[in-house]
Amino acid sequence: MAAIKSSSISHFILTTFFYFLILSPPPILVLGLNITTLLSSFPELSDFNSLLSSTTSVATDLTQRSSVTLLVVPNSFLSTSDDLTRHRLSPSSLADVLRYHVLLEFMSWSDLRSIPASGKLVTTLFQTTGRATDNFGSVNITRDPTTGLVSIRSPAPYSPSNATVLSLIKTLPYNVSIFSVNSLLIPYGFDLMASETRPPLGLNITKALIDGHNFNVAASMLAASGVVQEFEADEGGAGITLFIPTDSAFADLPGTVSLQSLPADKKAVILKFHVLHSYYPLGSLQSIVNPLQPTLATEAMGAGSFTLNISRVNGSVGINTGIVQAEVTQTVSDQNPVAIFGVSEVLLPIEYFGKNPVLRSKPGGPAVSGAPPPEISDSPESSPGLNGPSSHLLSPPGSHEEIRSGAAIHVSQSIAIALCCIALYLMV
Repeated sequence: MAAIKSSSISHFILTTFFYFLILSPPPILVLGLNITTLLSSFPELSDFNSLLSSTTSVATDLTQRSSVTLLVVPNSFLSTSDDLTRHRLSPSSLADVLRYHVLLEFMSWSDLRSIPASGKLVTTLFQTTGRATDNFGSVNITRDPTTGLVSIRSPAPYSPSNATVLSLIKTLPYNVSIFSVNSLLIPYGFDLMASETRPPLGLNITKALIDGHNFNVAASMLAASGVVQEFEADEGGAGITLFIPTDSAFADLPGTVSLQSLPADKKAVILKFHVLHSYYPLGSLQSIVNPLQPTLATEAMGAGSFTLNISRVNGSVGINTGIVQAEVTQTVSDQNPVAIFGVSEVLLPIEYFGKNPVLRSKPGGPAVSGAPPPEISDSPESSPGLNGPSSHLLSPPGSHEEIRSGAAIHVSQSIAIALCCIALYLMV
């Protein structure tokens, strides 16, 4: 009788275990989010979305991040913004203003409601460019305990630029939140007038390399490929950062790698693989927040491909392609918005040279390990509503708390239940 009872209990426990495993939904993994695609579903945000789409470097950088909060300005508020109507912003200035609307932290509505009276300082994408003064590339978020209104402003005292959070547009938990605000935010000390009167750009990249005396091979390849004209055209946008291999780096390429035998289109992609579509002085590279950086080749070949992993190595800047580890050896030219750095190795992309080759910076040197893959976060999709007037942009108020039962929590519950079932089974 006891054996029958024990068998029944064991059968019940196993049945319960599989029941919960089957019913628990899997996590939704989100990588390479296309913010402009998400915003395209909301006509009221079309103007702001157009601004994002016009600044390729910002849109591309967003696809590489998985934990951000985006502040967007609806058409009705954007059309009355003095900063856009009175000033003709250059592409690079506009890109930096938009970067100031990207918070490098996922924040839900409940996070905003729990902000202390003293406020919370949050870093923005603009801070990572190295062009912000002190910590003025961050925003200070405060909440009025009486009205519940959440305000966002510069951490600088008496900053004239501030905005109030209107509503939650969309949230993919733990990956991205999109909130609408009633005003465009301008970083403190940002000179809008200077962007209108900025002198014309025109750094001759090929000449700068020839003057560097150690970059003749790269200069010849750039001139022959025609991509140097494209690089120079990008100077007028968010700027560019070039990593140029030295002549000795080309000479040290193993016999199995023949760049000259590649078709012209692949050569062009490899050259673009050496360029970031944003200006980074050396100090910014050493303290870069997001190590996985898209290149001009990423823009040409698709999000998530042809990326560089940049980090601080032995007091210098290390660049990892996954099969090549290079270091910045010298600054060839650094004049905003163009930075040119000499690097110790030719940067070879995995996409063309495979994942298995092991290249050595010097004969007998240590093998190079691959770059770590981009971070992937669990992200069940949901769009709860907020306080304030309802619109078709919002879900019913109060539904936000249901987010907490997302896929990540379900998975944790499944694991806990499974462990409990196993423990009970062993006890029985």
